[in-house]
Amino acid sequence: MDLLDRKYRGETTLRTLWALIRPDAWRLALSALCFIIKHSPVWILPIIMADIIDVVALPAKHDLRRLWTDGAIMLALLIQNIPFELVHVTQLSKVIRRVEKDLRGALTQRLQQLAIAFHDRARTGALQSKMLRDVEAIEGLCRYCFVMLLNGITSVGFALGVTIYNRAHAMALFYFVTIPVSVAVIRLFHHRIHTMNKSFRTRIEAMAARIAEMISMIPITRAHGAENYEIASMETHLTQVRDSGLKLDLLNALFGAVAWVSFQVPVLLSLMVAGYLAFQGRITPGEITMYSSYFMMILGSVNMILNSYPMIARGFESIRSIGEILESPDIERNDGKKAVDAVRGAFAFDRVSFAYPSGSFHAVQDISMDVSPGEILAVVGESGAGKSTLMALVIGFHRPTAGRILLDGQDMETLDLRSYRQFLAVVPQQTLLFSGSMRDNIAYGLPAVPDDKVQQVVEAANLGDLVGKLPEGLNTTVGERGVRLSGGERQRVSIARAMIRDPRVIILDEATSSLDAASENLVQQALQRLIRGRTTFIVAHRLSTIRHADRIAVLKQGRLVELGTPDELLARDGEFARLRRFQI
Repeated sequence: MDLLDRKYRGETTLRTLWALIRPDAWRLALSALCFIIKHSPVWILPIIMADIIDVVALPAKHDLRRLWTDGAIMLALLIQNIPFELVHVTQLSKVIRRVEKDLRGALTQRLQQLAIAFHDRARTGALQSKMLRDVEAIEGLCRYCFVMLLNGITSVGFALGVTIYNRAHAMALFYFVTIPVSVAVIRLFHHRIHTMNKSFRTRIEAMAARIAEMISMIPITRAHGAENYEIASMETHLTQVRDSGLKLDLLNALFGAVAWVSFQVPVLLSLMVAGYLAFQGRITPGEITMYSSYFMMILGSVNMILNSYPMIARGFESIRSIGEILESPDIERNDGKKAVDAVRGAFAFDRVSFAYPSGSFHAVQDISMDVSPGEILAVVGESGAGKSTLMALVIGFHRPTAGRILLDGQDMETLDLRSYRQFLAVVPQQTLLFSGSMRDNIAYGLPAVPDDKVQQVVEAANLGDLVGKLPEGLNTTVGERGVRLSGGERQRVSIARAMIRDPRVIILDEATSSLDAASENLVQQALQRLIRGRTTFIVAHRLSTIRHADRIAVLKQGRLVELGTPDELLARDGEFARLRRFQI
């Protein structure tokens, strides 16, 4: 079963749950068999206890040797519990841990497939909550559903079977009463528990997202002395989670109390009926104990299921929650499209327009231009002019809503963009590093790259002196987000990461805008080595950084208003010249 193709919100959650565990049905069957065997002392003990009581209460009718026989049988049943418990737990855990792993793997795969537009809207903390908390809740649901339902069904079935076999129909009637009572209690609370679980889940996701945001903002918060503001803001979310959790806890407590009281009345009545039947001589004193034990066993099983219903409801809500990701239609569709096995780097923009789904205007509109292989094209314009959107179209993060982009003469709409991006490198303005080694960050996505190639790009990116000073060289950990490196050092790591891919197309989001002169000089040298002979798009925020551009594309309000060499545009005294004067 492909977890990515299932319906998680459009069908019953029990059917979805069964679909998740069905591939290991044989393990479940083996686990169930071992559970029944290892749990058998619970069902057989009342029979043996009844026999022992009858031997003691009615010695004239029984042989004393039956005591030793009963004891031996019970001892054997108790000892077998150990091996069968181990087999039961082992097989069940293999199924549940596989489901847990597969769900997180499916979520990871889907998150990698979802369009950038989805990630722009989603909050990181909420996605983390689905990956961790919701999958954990589903794991608990699988375990409890299997163990409790199996325990309840077998306990009720065995107790009813023994009672009916002994023709104690009056006692069997009390057993049957517990089932409609439990169903009535569940139906009474089902809707409210489902609603409260959904509300609590959304509060938790919002809090997780806010926590992730708060942690990432701590340096800015401290720098601006805004600690009290963040504490107050976080307190609001914590209060909402507390209040929602309290309401859910009170509802669960009311549910448990109503269920408990509902079952105590039948217990009292069953004891009175059993005593009356014994007084009439229709059952023995030992059978009073046996029937009472079975009734308590049934009530215990049903009560356990009822008390766990809030947790089961939480698990069902978690299935619907992960469905928000796994069923999301916002997927970058590449399957079946032509793979790109070579790139020259020629681009043709044919009346390209793009509007964001939530936007009321075009971010870029009616752009037409050609970019030759190996050409360096600078893209300039005021903030909001559409520079970043245009680069997102080049990367393939967005598809044009009108017009088309041709790569080496082929419409990018017909290409597998995953294969195209193997020939693409991006050097962003804010370098993204992870808490691995220097080598891991440089060779990201290329685990088999040889050491000599890594060393070559280290030198080409002006990182040689830095690596030589590090305590473990390339194996030195750079810290989370590269905090142990300076801004210029992080930028050079990003350039080395681009170099090692040997790209044919490069996108630079002005990587030197926040560096000092010395660091900028080192980065500029590395950039010149990187872009040599490759088609390069430079998003320029400072016009002084595009002196090496072959041509400049000037955007204004999403439109291409000028295109030419720096000298041509200055001679026209148009938009580019105006921007230039503002920065002098």
